Amino acid sequence: MSDYQEVGRRSHSQFRGGVMKSLLSLLITSLLTFLSFETAAQQATTPASANSTQATALLSQSAAALTGGVAVTDVTLSGTARRIVGSDDESGTAVLKALATGESRMDLSFPSGPRGEVRANSASGPAGTWSGPDGVSHALAYHNLLTGPAWFFPEFAIARLISSQNSVLSYTGQETRNGQSVLHVTASQQISNASGQTAALLQHLTQLDIFFDPSTYLPVAFDLNTHPDNDAGLDIPIEIRFSDYRPVSGAQVPFHVQKFLNNGLVLDLQFQSAVFNSGLSPAAFTVGAGL
Repeated sequence: MSDYQEVGRRSHSQFRGGVMKSLLSLLITSLLTFLSFETAAQQATTPASANSTQATALLSQSAAALTGGVAVTDVTLSGTARRIVGSDDESGTAVLKALATGESRMDLSFPSGPRGEVRANSASGPAGTWSGPDGVSHALAYHNLLTGPAWFFPEFAIARLISSQNSVLSYTGQETRNGQSVLHVTASQQISNASGQTAALLQHLTQLDIFFDPSTYLPVAFDLNTHPDNDAGLDIPIEIRFSDYRPVSGAQVPFHVQKFLNNGLVLDLQFQSAVFNSGLSPAAFTVGAGL
């Protein structure tokens, strides 16, 4: 969710030795091609009505705090980026864009060359590509696209969880994380026409843990997992941290966003500007184009 894809390529090798290339990976290859992340249908196991009342209320409070009553259809965030990959540590510029309908893109420029990621919607579900300095586009594995595209803009992520008929939410409670008191909600998706091991795997692949500031209800962190391209059953943790919230046209935007892969900082974004509703077109998010 790409810069972290390249980091993953370097770090995945240390996880693969001795790890079972599970049968679940074969199931995901054949079945995920026709299962959509946002399918609206009757739930395969626990119905959406079993959602935690506390979790639903907390997401609604967070959405209200984030939007401030402003209807945002698209966002463009511009600023600086620091990339840390092994011995590489470089700084450059960043432009990140997203639509409320699910598309997103990240364009980074570093001394070593440009890097980018695009995610879009398709008839069979989410699709995405990433590119490095050579400009060649590489497909993102489908199972790494299921936790949602705009990880850098929490307003869109929260709104999609609220609107999805497939969302299953649970409230874990108040806890301390990174030295800060937070409220913890776990969200996942239950996909129609899936049962047994496949349903359980899909719910796991869509799991997103959200941590909120108990006084402002603004998200302070997202926790999710990425996976090797050929092993959907192997989890590698990602944490997105949000801070430096500032008001923009009445809404609240985190101007500092950090991405951690396997507990190590890999991307540090500091935005200088945030622009809403500029008329971005889905054409700007064509997978594999314009990277």
